[in-house]
Amino acid sequence: MQKPEPVIGIDLGTTNSVVAVVLDGEVHVIPDEDGHNTQCSMVAFLEDGSVVVGNSAKREAIIDPRNTIYSAKRLIGRHFDSREVQDAIGSLPYKVVKGRNQAPKIEVRGERFGLPEISGMVLRRMKDIAERYLKQPVHKAVITVPANFDDTQRQMTKLAGELADLEVLRVINEPTAAALAYGYGRDVDARLAVYDFGGGTFDITLLSVRGTLFEVLSTAGDTFLGGDDFDDRLARYMLLAFKQQHGIELTDLTGVNRLKHVAEKLKRELSRKERAIVNVRELARTETGGNLDLRFQLDRSGLEERCQDIVQRSFLVCDEALREAKLAAADLDGVVLVGGSTRIPLVRQMVGGYFDQPPFTDLNPDEVVAIGAAIQGAALVSDPFAEGAPPQPLLLDVTPMSLGVQTVGGYYDVLIHRNTAVPCEQARVFTTTSDNQTSVRLRIYQGESRTVADNTQLGEVELFGLRPAPRGEVQVEVTFEIDTDGLVMVTARDRETGIEQAARIDLAAGYTRDEVDRMMARSHQDRS
Repeated sequence: MQKPEPVIGIDLGTTNSVVAVVLDGEVHVIPDEDGHNTQCSMVAFLEDGSVVVGNSAKREAIIDPRNTIYSAKRLIGRHFDSREVQDAIGSLPYKVVKGRNQAPKIEVRGERFGLPEISGMVLRRMKDIAERYLKQPVHKAVITVPANFDDTQRQMTKLAGELADLEVLRVINEPTAAALAYGYGRDVDARLAVYDFGGGTFDITLLSVRGTLFEVLSTAGDTFLGGDDFDDRLARYMLLAFKQQHGIELTDLTGVNRLKHVAEKLKRELSRKERAIVNVRELARTETGGNLDLRFQLDRSGLEERCQDIVQRSFLVCDEALREAKLAAADLDGVVLVGGSTRIPLVRQMVGGYFDQPPFTDLNPDEVVAIGAAIQGAALVSDPFAEGAPPQPLLLDVTPMSLGVQTVGGYYDVLIHRNTAVPCEQARVFTTTSDNQTSVRLRIYQGESRTVADNTQLGEVELFGLRPAPRGEVQVEVTFEIDTDGLVMVTARDRETGIEQAARIDLAAGYTRDEVDRMMARSHQDRS
């Protein structure tokens, strides 16, 4: 019997990405040509027109920050005018501009790129690493996303996979993948918290694990909270130290960016040691051409004092998840740590204090999400009835945000509540409001506020081709469905005739068909 084509699992991270695969029943985290299991989620556009992706792009981020793109995941699928994007623009060295439909775009070396294109380049790098390791082409993947990603962010991540020439079999939530990696094959019977503190996002997911059944009870997250906040905080203190030492502010973009990279190294060093000393030479120049250096020292207690509030923010999200699941921290049997930021002793200490138990630390927090994605990928293509086949995991996930439509007066009518098990669907009847009306337009939102202005607009659904009739006579039943990828689908039916109506969704922060076609053409051109 021919073996199924391998399906890779990719943890597409804000800071780093990891790829894994299941071979002959064993999970392999795939190293690159230099033996590294993680790749920086960076894309550098060089002066000669070439593009460098992954770990080799990190050097470019220091010497040419304006043309090196990182943290694309923090922007993907968001509205350009959103607070998150505007805050990011204020701190990012590269240029973010407004595209059509409120979609942010990256402007670099005279060209504009969509966020899915940048993420697609990172995914293509992971695909290439896997193909080199497996010595065969790879076409299928399971890609992970933060549990709190909305429909548009998931759609854009799936598009990034397609731009990397991958068939995305499933988009699964990062904490769910981590729980799968932790519990699969262990015959666990427990209620677990998966505390996922990555470089740019934070998620908390509560699950019930019973053998091969993984049931999500609730999830909550903050897509703008992560290890990057530690780096930014430390870099700010180094900037203050520079001003104290030399009496001037450091404003040079390259110098400021160098300090951010130094801050990341300082954070890592203080995770291993009690004290660290930083010497940054030639950080700036005086008006007469002299060099200005920075000497900065910090002990672990100083780091903890300066960054404790960042970790504390994560517990507000944990409170929310526990409330949704109607559980207390004491009801949980264990806490699984995910994400590189959980290596920080302060994080482990505070997590242990919040949940009143030491967290599990036996899994590599950088690799556990990709491992879970690979396990799920293998399960999707294997024959569960084949002789010797392992028991298939069953994932029962939830939708992280409520789904609804705008009503009269700018209010929000919830159709599907957050933490509803997926797949799920909900039907609602809409009627025409004027005589001879042949179309109905519905604005779809995700969020928890009663007013639509405080929620995220996913887009609009237009129902057209309705029969002309007096107002209120035509009743259209619209069914909203959220699939296992967390993606929203809409169908509509004329209740009187039973005829299916055409329904078109235009993503509010998405791309036109022409723009997607251009991205596809450019991605294939890059590969030729």
